[in-house]
Amino acid sequence: MAWPATASSEKRRVILDAAVRVFARQGFHTSRVSDIADQAQVAYGLVYHYFPSKEAILDTLFLERWDVMLQAIAEADAVHAAAREKLEAIAGFIVDSYRHDPELMKVIIVEVTRAANTFGLTHLDKIREAYAQIGAIVAGGQRDGAFRAQITPEFAALAFYGLVEQVLTGWIFDSAPVGEEQFEQAKRMIVETICRGLER
Repeated sequence: MAWPATASSEKRRVILDAAVRVFARQGFHTSRVSDIADQAQVAYGLVYHYFPSKEAILDTLFLERWDVMLQAIAEADAVHAAAREKLEAIAGFIVDSYRHDPELMKVIIVEVTRAANTFGLTHLDKIREAYAQIGAIVAGGQRDGAFRAQITPEFAALAFYGLVEQVLTGWIFDSAPVGEEQFEQAKRMIVETICRGLER
């Protein structure tokens, strides 16, 4: 019997949300499809109705979140503002993504973008899209005369995203909860650190 469209999409979402909790708690490689089914409180076979494997689940989680971030970067770049303000908006978006859904961000960072030999390699082109968008913003700042030309946009983009990811990684592996003041401070300090090196 086929699920109605809305019920089907809801079940799919329940499974994805359960997978986030399982992957964040156990790590992707030690998680089983049965663990996800138990967390979602659905039949084991229902998981396979929506996803052919746990790898497909992780792919879906990453691509959903990454596409949202790519859209956020594009929207920041579309605003008529200085390059520094655009970078502030992007850093703010990523930090707030962690603030609102730390488990999902942990899965994305630990299991995909830092997994150079597995999922990170699989999605390298997608990951590079973000670097290219950020690099274009830096190049715009250089054309405007706000940023020095000695640092290539490509390197600046890697440094910017690398710093953001490292801050989030520090939070992921620190057992202490992150306070609101730390979130706001991180947004300011990430941009200050990068832009101080870029500005003329």
